[in-house]
Amino acid sequence: MIHLIWVALICIGFVFAAAQGNIEVVTKAAFDGATTGVTVCFGLISVLVFWMGMMRLAEDGGLLQKISKLLSPLVAFLFPDVPRNHPAMGYILSNMSANLLGLGNAATPMGIKAMQELQTLNPDKQTATPAMCTLLALNTASITLIPTTLIAIRLNFHSAHPAEIVGTTLVATAIATFAAIAADRWYRSRELRRRPPAIPPSQSSLAPLAPPAPTPTSTSTASSTTLPASLPAVPRTGITAAKGRDTTWKG
Repeated sequence: MIHLIWVALICIGFVFAAAQGNIEVVTKAAFDGATTGVTVCFGLISVLVFWMGMMRLAEDGGLLQKISKLLSPLVAFLFPDVPRNHPAMGYILSNMSANLLGLGNAATPMGIKAMQELQTLNPDKQTATPAMCTLLALNTASITLIPTTLIAIRLNFHSAHPAEIVGTTLVATAIATFAAIAADRWYRSRELRRRPPAIPPSQSSLAPLAPPAPTPTSTSTASSTTLPASLPAVPRTGITAAKGRDTTWKG
C-alpha cells in the first residue's frame, strides 16, 4: 500500500508540474532530495555507530538483561497469550529495550524476529494475532528515554541545542504508549466479547443421550395379540348366505 501512495504522489507531482510548465522543478527536487538523503545518512552513521556500540557494551555488561528483567512483568501482562519461555519473549524485550534508548534501527531487526516467532504461534497464518498487533503498537509508539536518532539529525543540521527535545520527546512518547496500550486492551476485550464461549471438554462429554428407539414387534406377534377394540354384535337369528337356511335355534 505504501508504494502505491508514493507512486501516486510522484505521478501527481509530474502532472501538476507539466500543467504549469515547470517540469524542470520536479527533476531538480528529485536530485536535491537524493543529495540530502545521502548527506543525512552519512551524518547519522557516526551517532548510530556510537550508540549501537554503547548498546553492545550494555548487553555484554548485563545492563540489557537487567532492563529485560524489569520489563518482564509488563511484557507478561501485555502478551498474556505468549508462553514465558517462548523465543518471541526475548526478541520483544530486546525490541523494547532498544526503543527505550531511541535506537530505532537496532530495534527494527528485533521486532522482525519477534514477529516471525509470533507467527509460529498463529493458527491462522493470514490474520495477525492480538500479540502481533500489540507488538506493532508498542514498537510504533514506544517510550523513548534518549531520542538518539532525532539528536543526530539535529546535529547534522547544526542545531544550537540538539538535546533540548529529550523532555518533550519523553512526554510525547509516554502519552502515545499509554494511548496505544489502552486501545489494544479495548480491542482485545471487544474481540473476547464477540467470540462465542467455548464448551469445556468435561461438559461436552456429559451431553444428554438420545432416548433408545422402541424395539419393533414382529408382525405375527402383533397380529396374534392385538384384538379389536369392539366386536360386532352377533345376531341371534338370521339366514346364512351360503346355504340359505334358517339358523335360529329352536329348543
